[in-house]
Amino acid sequence: MTTLLAINPPTELTFQGPFVEVVTSILSLTNTTDKKVCFKVKTTAPRRYCVRPNSGVIDPKETMEVQIMLQPFSYDPNEKNNHKFMVQSTVLAEEMAGLAAEEIWKTVSSANIVDKKLRCVFTLPEAGAAASAPPAAADPVNPVNSTFVTKPDTGLAKPVAGSSDIQKLK
Repeated sequence: MTTLLAINPPTELTFQGPFVEVVTSILSLTNTTDKKVCFKVKTTAPRRYCVRPNSGVIDPKETMEVQIMLQPFSYDPNEKNNHKFMVQSTVLAEEMAGLAAEEIWKTVSSANIVDKKLRCVFTLPEAGAAASAPPAAADPVNPVNSTFVTKPDTGLAKPVAGSSDIQKLK
């Protein structure tokens, strides 16, 4: 089967450290056909990444950006990184147009699925670059830009102390 999606970057996803907070890499998927294309993104390390959206339908000649968010971890440059992603795509048959994505993937023949694999690369900023970068400030108007950490016991995000302008009511 021919290529259905133009994927950018084409071979590797780069994540720029330090890895003490969520690091995001953007994957751009462009439908190169004249038909709707269904896609899904898989990884070898599902607990380390959050992918949004992880599946969907792309209209003909349209582009969709997928955010791949690496969760914070203790980076060891000597540790070998074998993380990979696979983007699977298939033409969305007209009779499947109303089905949920999960149902579409259950009914598609493996002969009609196109796979593209990407490896992950972790990089650290140069010593001088990290020292000169200004610290990220919390945005009281838009708390989405505030700093968050993941609670290890629940996996849920909570604001870091001092990262939000919200005051306790007395």
